[in-house]
Amino acid sequence: MSRRVLLRLLIVAIVVAAVFVSVGGLSAQGRSGDAFDRVREVQQRHTAKLMAQKGVVGTAVGLSENGRPAMLVLLEEAGVAGVPAELDGVSVRQIVTGKIEALAPGRATAAKSPPQKKIDPKDWFERPVPIGVSTGNAGECSAGTIGCRVKKGAAVYALSNNHVYALENDAAIGSEVVQPGLYDTRCGYNADNVIGTLSQFVEIDFNGGDNTVDAAIALSSTVNIGNATPANGYGTPSSTTMPAALGMAVQKYGRTTALTKGTITGIDGIINIGYSSGTARFVDQIIVTSRSPFIKAGDSGSLLVTDSDGKNPVGLLFAGDSSGKFAIANRIDDVLDALGVTVDGE
Repeated sequence: MSRRVLLRLLIVAIVVAAVFVSVGGLSAQGRSGDAFDRVREVQQRHTAKLMAQKGVVGTAVGLSENGRPAMLVLLEEAGVAGVPAELDGVSVRQIVTGKIEALAPGRATAAKSPPQKKIDPKDWFERPVPIGVSTGNAGECSAGTIGCRVKKGAAVYALSNNHVYALENDAAIGSEVVQPGLYDTRCGYNADNVIGTLSQFVEIDFNGGDNTVDAAIALSSTVNIGNATPANGYGTPSSTTMPAALGMAVQKYGRTTALTKGTITGIDGIINIGYSSGTARFVDQIIVTSRSPFIKAGDSGSLLVTDSDGKNPVGLLFAGDSSGKFAIANRIDDVLDALGVTVDGE
C-alpha cells in the first residue's frame, strides 16, 4: 500500500472520529438527565445575583423555545436589564409573568368570576362536601379551595394552603374552618358551615429564608368531607403521588375556575411570592402554564393532578400571575411529608 493511500485512509479516519465526537456532544446537550443537572447547577450558581435585580421574580429549570434544556428567568415586565441570553454555556429563556401572588379573595387582587355553572364550587354543598370547593378560616372574610382529603392514622383532614386555613401564620390552632369560605357568604358566619378545625400548618418565613410549602390541614371527618370533586370535575384523585416532569399534562379543580388543564413548563423553581404579610421566597416549585386562565383568586389550595386516568397528585397550587395563565405549585410529596399525612384517594 502506498504512502499516499495510507495518508488518505488516515484523513478519513480522523473525519469519522470527529463526526462521532460532534454527535456525542450534541447528545450530551440534548434532553438527557445530565443536561438538566447542568442547568440546575447553573441555576443554583446564578439565581441569587439575578433575583437581586429589580424586575426578576424567580428562576426555574425548563426548556428553551426550541425544546432544549434551559434556565428560565421570570420577569415582572419585558426589557429587564442585566439578564443574559446564556450563562456558563446554558441557554437562558426570559418569561414575562408579572408579579406572582398568593391567590385568595380578600387577600389578592379581585378577579371577575367566570359565568355561573349548574355546579358552582363557590356554593354551599351537602355534607360530606366535595374537594375542590370554597373553604376558609372562620376568622377572616376570604376564601380558598379544599385541595383533597388526607389522613393520618384513623384521623382525616381537609388539605389547603397556610394562607387559606392558617391566615399567613396568624390563625390559632383549633380555630374553625368553614365551607364555603366567608368571602362567599358575604362575610356572614354560620355555625352549620363548620367542617373542621385548624390542626397543623407549616409556617411561612417572610424574613428571607427558603420556603418549600404553603400548606395547612383542618381536622375533619368522613361525615363532613368527601374525597372526590363535584360531578363537573376530575373525580377522585389517586392516593399514589407522581413527581412533576417537564411537559406533563396536568389539571386541577378549584373554587373560582373549576376544572382547568395545563402543562408543567418549569421545575425546581425559585420564586418570590407576594402575600399580604410581605414577600416570601419559595424553592423547589412547580410552574404550570396554559393558554387560558388556569388559576385565579380563590383557587389557592387546589390539588394539581395528572391529566390522565391515574389522576395522580403532583402538587398543591397556591400562587399565580394576574392573567391566571401562569401558576405555581408546591411539590405534593413535600407537602405530605411536612404535615405527616397521605392522600385519602383511590
